[in-house]
Amino acid sequence: MKAQKIVYWIATFLLSALFLYSAVMYLKDTAVIEGYYQDYQYPTHLVIPMAVAKILAVIMILWRSSKWLTEWAYAGLFFDMALASLAHFYANDSEMTLPLLGIIVLLISYFFGKVVRE
Repeated sequence: MKAQKIVYWIATFLLSALFLYSAVMYLKDTAVIEGYYQDYQYPTHLVIPMAVAKILAVIMILWRSSKWLTEWAYAGLFFDMALASLAHFYANDSEMTLPLLGIIVLLISYFFGKVVRE
């Protein structure tokens, strides 16, 4: 059980760091991120709400006060990474690796979290 807990916390730390870094970049370099959104044909007005949603999701995953909200936080982050992977794929970007690694880390955090917390 101790090894599973260590794996859970490492994955959750990496997931949190990835999304907090992303949110900070969205807030700090909004114009650059809006340019990327335009390249991928996403609406640019979603940049700031996405940053806020990422921060709130990380808080909910770490806080875990409500099982229902934690599930939704994981789902939101999963869909964010899945859509990012698809956007990079359809744009023929070579930057598709990070979203796919993010999905793997997210799934490890999610499933090990279920084992550790029950």
